[in-house]
Amino acid sequence: MEAGHITISKRFLIILANIEREKEVYYLYMGAVEIIICAVIVVAALVIGFFLGITYRKKVSEREIQSAEEKAKRIINDSIKAAESKKREALLEAKEEIHKSRSEHEREMKERRSELQKQERRIQQKEENLDRKTDALEKKSDNLTKKLADLDAAREEVNLMKRSQMELLEKISGYTVEEAKAYLIKMLETEVTHEKAVKIKEIDAQLKEEADQRAREYISLAIQRCAADHVAEATVSVVPLPNDEMKGRIIGREGRNIRAIETLTGVDLIIDDTPEAITVSSFDPVRREIARIALEKLILDGRIHPARIEEMIEKARREVDATIKAEGERAVFETGIHGLHPELVKLLGRQKYRTSYGQNVLNHSIEVAHISGLLAAELGVDVATAKRAGLLHDLGKSIDHEVEGSHVTIGVDLARRYKESEEVIHAIEAHHGDVEARTVIACIVQAADTVSAARPGARRENIENYIKRLEKLEEISKSFKGVESCYAIQAGREIRIMVKPDEISEDEMVLLARDIAKKIENELEYPGQIKVNLIRETRAVEVAK
Repeated sequence: MEAGHITISKRFLIILANIEREKEVYYLYMGAVEIIICAVIVVAALVIGFFLGITYRKKVSEREIQSAEEKAKRIINDSIKAAESKKREALLEAKEEIHKSRSEHEREMKERRSELQKQERRIQQKEENLDRKTDALEKKSDNLTKKLADLDAAREEVNLMKRSQMELLEKISGYTVEEAKAYLIKMLETEVTHEKAVKIKEIDAQLKEEADQRAREYISLAIQRCAADHVAEATVSVVPLPNDEMKGRIIGREGRNIRAIETLTGVDLIIDDTPEAITVSSFDPVRREIARIALEKLILDGRIHPARIEEMIEKARREVDATIKAEGERAVFETGIHGLHPELVKLLGRQKYRTSYGQNVLNHSIEVAHISGLLAAELGVDVATAKRAGLLHDLGKSIDHEVEGSHVTIGVDLARRYKESEEVIHAIEAHHGDVEARTVIACIVQAADTVSAARPGARRENIENYIKRLEKLEEISKSFKGVESCYAIQAGREIRIMVKPDEISEDEMVLLARDIAKKIENELEYPGQIKVNLIRETRAVEVAK
């Protein structure tokens, strides 16, 4: 019984377990059914909302299209009305214009008819006058015919008298007619030759005086109208330092920094005992400027090592290239020259860093261009060509440190390469007298170049050449007889000479001053002019007792 009871209990428990599993399966099934129903409801709601949205948007678009069509109809109607009103106005204006032109045409026709009537009356009067003059001329021609007959008879009588007089003169003088003619012609040739020589000398002297006077006037006007400031520039660059410690940083460990700077820029750095300064020296002014800018940037930055040095030098090179281009464009703009090749503009910009005896070559070229234009205007030649030749006359100086040859030869080659005119090329070639000037513009550029270089303060001389010139000036003055002593003053622009009063009279002083000036002109080269000032002192001394 107990065993059967246990078996019944197990079966009951298994049945309960099966019932629990069936409940769980039922609950899972019901949950899945609920989820599927919810999903179907959501999808149906989305589909219904989508169709409702499409229907709403369609109604809105139909309303907008209808309003746009109504607006377009209104605009078309307004345009038609405006066009009709403008058409009526145009018709009225055309009618008025036709009426006005018709009235003017009628008035012009009336004036022309009256003018034609007046001309017909004048022609009739002229015909009547011509008839009267024709009658008068016929009468005069008859009188002239009679007079001509009388003149022919008189001419025959004169010829007879002339022949008889010539025969009488031949008998008296003993000369034939041909011999007398030759003698008279010879006498006249002698007198005319002398008078011609005298007249030529007078005209030559007058022309020289007028030419000198006009040349002085033209040059003085050009100089006055082209006044420019001049500051002598240095040929070395000095870079200031914040302290002397910076010199060691620029030199670097075992000199690697200074070697890098000199190798990349091609300049020499002079680091001496000068406090808080470094000198940059180079024959190439562009390289010197690049090195100066790079050093200033490195000093401001504070980081000095080979990689940074290379970076700063590249930046300085780009900055200098931009400055060169800007300066070339400034020169072209200031002088008003057009059509210059871009490479020539850059070469002009390089002249900003080029000096000649301390004078900036770019400023000198601009000034020569202005003076050449003013002189050309005074002389009545082509101003634009004169300015162009003046601006390009020192073109070779922009690269004369890189190319062999004189700056004149280099400038001529550059001008030919960039298709400048032959007149400009000849002016460049002749501006220093290397070839003879064949054109007026070449002579103008020569004069303008001399004027610009001879301005006071424009150029700085080498001290040795300056001292040699003063010594030569005093030596020339002392070589004349009667000179007691002489002194060069005013920086060599005046020589003051003391003469011996017992050997040189007051009249001889004028001749002596002229001779000294001529010898100085022939034997000495100098900028501007030198004034020769002679002093003769006569003293009378007496002692009162």
